[in-house]
Amino acid sequence: MGSATIFFWLQLPNVTKSNGLTLTIFGIITLIATYNYIRIFNSWSEAFTVASKGGGDYAVQLTGAPFNDGHRYQDWLLTVPLLLIEMILVMKLPQQETVSLIWKLSLASALRVALGYPGEIQDDLSVRWFWWCLAMIPFSYVVFTLAAGLAEATSKQPSPAAASLASAVRYLTMLSWCTYPFVYMVKSVGLAGPAATMYEQVGYVLADVLAMPVFGVLIWGIVAEKSAVEGSGKLLPN
Repeated sequence: MGSATIFFWLQLPNVTKSNGLTLTIFGIITLIATYNYIRIFNSWSEAFTVASKGGGDYAVQLTGAPFNDGHRYQDWLLTVPLLLIEMILVMKLPQQETVSLIWKLSLASALRVALGYPGEIQDDLSVRWFWWCLAMIPFSYVVFTLAAGLAEATSKQPSPAAASLASAVRYLTMLSWCTYPFVYMVKSVGLAGPAATMYEQVGYVLADVLAMPVFGVLIWGIVAEKSAVEGSGKLLPN
């Protein structure tokens, strides 16, 4: 996440001013994620001690301080709406449609995160499933909009390369989004204890890597291509 932030901001001089805002915001997104991952790492360190007695096997013990998974949801509450806003802006839709989609998708994505957290912190399976079902309502709306609502905008990009990258962004977003509900269900399908926690945390990290740094590199490719097209257009005779 931190390396992605540095990369995006270093690329600012290589794109046009109109496309620079996109990379600036994306650097802020990965910077927010960097901060929250540091907090998650520190929370793990504070919640457990790993020690070996007499050179034997290592034992993991609780310190009494709880592991706070709220940092991850705090991250998503800020970054997920921004990610969707970035994708909408890069599509260059008409202003009225852009504003409408930004409000609808931002609110739906924030609602999806807010509804997911109460179930995440519960061990009762019925409670987890209840909140999962509620969170899937705004989730389904966002995924459907990405799949169908932005398909036409993808084909209207200024070059075939930009159109191909825009299409990849849509599919990557849908793939990464569809990963989260399955990871969320890990503790609801019979897994428990350290194994369930391990699968859950690794799953969330992989989904975040797809949804932020990898997604950001594709966005960078789109704005770089658009900057090249705009730059070549300026060189054309009147």
